[in-house]
Amino acid sequence: MADAAQNHIVGEHPDLLPPKTEVGVWGWMYHNLFSSPLNNFLTFFGLFLIWVTIPPMIDWLFIDADWVGETRDDCGREGACWIYIGVWFKQLMYGRYPDEDLWRINSMYIIGAIGLIWLVWPNLKYKGWIGVFMLFLFPVACYFMFSGGSFGLERIETPLWGGLFLTLVIAVVGIVASLPIGIVLALGRQSKNMPVIRAICVGFIELWRGVPLITVLFMASVMFPLFLPEGMNFDKLIRALVGVMLFSAAYMAEVVRGGLQAIPKGQYEAADSLGLSYWKSMALIVLPQALKIVIPGIVNTFIGLFKDTTLVLIIGLFDFLGMAQAVATNPDWLGFAVEGYVFVAFGFWVFCFGMSRYSQYLEEKLHTGHKR
Repeated sequence: MADAAQNHIVGEHPDLLPPKTEVGVWGWMYHNLFSSPLNNFLTFFGLFLIWVTIPPMIDWLFIDADWVGETRDDCGREGACWIYIGVWFKQLMYGRYPDEDLWRINSMYIIGAIGLIWLVWPNLKYKGWIGVFMLFLFPVACYFMFSGGSFGLERIETPLWGGLFLTLVIAVVGIVASLPIGIVLALGRQSKNMPVIRAICVGFIELWRGVPLITVLFMASVMFPLFLPEGMNFDKLIRALVGVMLFSAAYMAEVVRGGLQAIPKGQYEAADSLGLSYWKSMALIVLPQALKIVIPGIVNTFIGLFKDTTLVLIIGLFDFLGMAQAVATNPDWLGFAVEGYVFVAFGFWVFCFGMSRYSQYLEEKLHTGHKR
């Protein structure tokens, strides 16, 4: 009865209906694409750019591309030659790691993927135990599996590591280690009762943030060994990992400090009123809220670190991009560097986009009244 009465009223008074520009698809298009002369121009200009760029790109990437073959003679020049990627796929993924030992890397990939899926998938049990395994035991297992030299595994020197495998090693170690170090540095910089600790943390952060990562890698690779006693040396990859880790930790400390400063003073006072110690109040009340607020900044730092791994090429480590540049110089495959760069760009995009989407999921899941 109520619906019939409403329809009768609308039928007698059609002016009560909202205009078509306010509802549905037409309403969305009007408000977002054609709401002003400037928006009209930008919309048509954007459509023109899409028409000019997307169809030729699709033709080059897929329609006119060459997919099957083994040599450059199987490649035409109308489209992309993905045969080139197939021929050099092993080098792009693993560098010069021995073929007969690739199972060691792949097995750790599978275990790591299962662990990550278990941690991020909602409503699964034993996440705490899985987290402890992934944080403490899994890195140790990866070290022995990748390096070898024990448990009957052949020793694989780090100069043979390369490709996407090396990029993931540097990025994961830097990401996992920089967050706790950055938190400690942020807490030290915020300390008011320990001026010496605060001065050390401030000096550390400003020193590492004041130099580019290229300089850090150069110092770790070339200059640092000069200060060591004769006969003592550390692996080049380990020195690079330490440099990347400390460099990223300095930036992470400033991100976390921003979150700590965003916490209202009342939260600190509430913790004091409960009789909590400094470390308990930080661990149970302040830090969870601060880290939740700065999730976008943390993930942004992680993404920047992941892309900065390409700089290790200057110290002779062939990461994903470095290996693509190396194989492009092969005399039998000159002229196909573009395909390699496109493949590398797609790989970086997949990982960075995945981190970005997961951070948005965490924001949606953890927001408790701070969302606007």
